Amino acid sequence: MDLQSVKRRFGIVGNSPGLNRAIQTAMQVANTDLTVLIEGESGVGKEVIHKIIHELSKRKHGPSIAINTGAIPEGTINSELFGHDKGAFTGASADRKGYFETVDGGTIFLDEIGEMPLDTQAYLLRVLESGEYIKVGSSKVMKTDVRIVAATNVDLLSRINKGKFRDDLYYRLNTVPIRIPALYERREDIHILFRKFATDFAGKYRTDPIRLTEDGIKLIENYRWPGNIRELRNLVEQLSVLSEDQLITRDDLLKLAPKLANRNLPTIREDRNDSSGSSFEEREILYKVLFDMKKDMTDLKSLVFNLIKSNDLSYPKTTNLTAATTIVNPMEERFPTQGHPAPPTFQAQNDTKPVFIDNYDENYKETEIVEENLSLEDKTVELIEKALKKHKGRRKDAAEELGISERTLYRKIKEHNIAE
Repeated sequence: MDLQSVKRRFGIVGNSPGLNRAIQTAMQVANTDLTVLIEGESGVGKEVIHKIIHELSKRKHGPSIAINTGAIPEGTINSELFGHDKGAFTGASADRKGYFETVDGGTIFLDEIGEMPLDTQAYLLRVLESGEYIKVGSSKVMKTDVRIVAATNVDLLSRINKGKFRDDLYYRLNTVPIRIPALYERREDIHILFRKFATDFAGKYRTDPIRLTEDGIKLIENYRWPGNIRELRNLVEQLSVLSEDQLITRDDLLKLAPKLANRNLPTIREDRNDSSGSSFEEREILYKVLFDMKKDMTDLKSLVFNLIKSNDLSYPKTTNLTAATTIVNPMEERFPTQGHPAPPTFQAQNDTKPVFIDNYDENYKETEIVEENLSLEDKTVELIEKALKKHKGRRKDAAEELGISERTLYRKIKEHNIAE
């Protein structure tokens, strides 16, 4: 079966390279038992890839089930997946078969795998490695022959770094990764999908299909579509029902959905489930470094002006300091015979009163000018060490001083191996 035949069979619309690549990969691995991990934003159609894999595999005559693991309460998910024995917990009045028992010989699609509790992840890892599992409240080891197709709309590597996902399970699931592009990454498909949905809803509501003007097409193609295909489909249905005209203009679209006018400006996207906002916190540390550098510069200027004022010196109002002042370099004035260099002086504009540095060291030697280290990583470590030292190792107070969460501070300490 070729690519176009698969698209027609499963109702897939679009010709973007990313979408075609995802479908072709699904077709290639379908007739194997390899575990597949589907990655993509919410609403891009990850479940369709699961259907392709199951329907084109040798398990196509077996059962198939899609489970949203993020929607099952943590206290019951083990029972739902693996079953339980009578009396295993309060309310368990009878034995119950789990999905891994009822779908034996088929395919299980585990959506939102990143939300699965850690203890359930341990059970799932055992199933993937040996095909064995144990019911809740039982000691009997059971076997299952189930192919697992998992999907996620979050970055699992970031979940691993936060201790919310097992790295061994990730690498076991990620045998064959398939990424489905977001709708804004396949702009050439947006108008095609619009027309497809318009035709579908015209048949459903027995009306003529709506159409877009050129400015309307440009508007929907430049919108980011955070809800992806699901959001586009909902908009087309609203227009099909509420619009009085079949030809939809840009103004008609904005009346119903003003958000379509939002610009696609580049932004730093953060994990929505990351309460610590690690990217934001790193920028806060950078800002703090810059503010500290500005404060140091201000203090240095204040010191110089106080020195001039205390020695009753005048200083030029012009910006051309070279013409108005003469700076005597101690390295250029040396005694021809034994002795030491003359003390460095600042010669005032009126050439009447030189300033001598009080704590001048007679053993003064040539100095090497070393440029300040401007590495953000080094500055981050330096700030964290100073904060911990100031607050005597109390992470909570140090985090508050740095303007970051205690959780982020702990991660930074571990990442940079900072001694507390």
